[in-house]
Amino acid sequence: MTPETKLILENTSTASIATLLFKRGLRNQFVQDVSRLNPPGKQMVGPVYTLRYIPAREDLNPIEVFRDPEHPQRRAVEEIPEGHVLVMDCRLDASAASAGSILVTRLQVRGCAGVVTDGGLRDAEEIANLDMPSFCAKPSAPTNLTKHQALDLNVPIGCGGVAVFPDDIAVGDGDGVIIIPAEMADDIAAEAKEMEPYEAWVVDQVKAGASIIGLYPMNDESRARYESWLAEQD
Repeated sequence: MTPETKLILENTSTASIATLLFKRGLRNQFVQDVSRLNPPGKQMVGPVYTLRYIPAREDLNPIEVFRDPEHPQRRAVEEIPEGHVLVMDCRLDASAASAGSILVTRLQVRGCAGVVTDGGLRDAEEIANLDMPSFCAKPSAPTNLTKHQALDLNVPIGCGGVAVFPDDIAVGDGDGVIIIPAEMADDIAAEAKEMEPYEAWVVDQVKAGASIIGLYPMNDESRARYESWLAEQD
């Protein structure tokens, strides 16, 4: 992902990205049943670093495992590269947390771009007050050890029903999180750069009373008016 691509995606909605992915045959890139904890703010954009959980087995997950510096959850927090998004696979089980405010705060301090989990997050009010975007299925107080065993780092995972590969690009806004395959990111951004001004113009036309027929999508007359307007913006 180039710096220009990142800047464009920071100003492109997940809805627009979903349409652009659909045009390329990808229908299932929007992470299901996950929403943002933080108030509206900066858009989340970053390459993906993954953490995979499996169902916890009680004899392998006593509270003492957190003393192990090689515990995969702890390693994920300390090893994720700056600017990346930590995406966690909790098998759509939000009955226990996948992380809490101490770990998420550490991720923010280390320059992480965001956190996404299809499980729960504990200390949700504290996480919501951080500057770093955080997305989860719901707040959940129980420790991850009650339901989840952290197992693998930076491997392909499923999150919210989406196949997520390391270094894919995660984009998150008020609608949720969408995953862009890494090799498509620059192409998606290039088309989004053209799409966003068009949709903003369409909204202004609709607010002024225009019918959507012939406007969205455009017919020849609407296209001529749009191109005239676009030329005036330069």
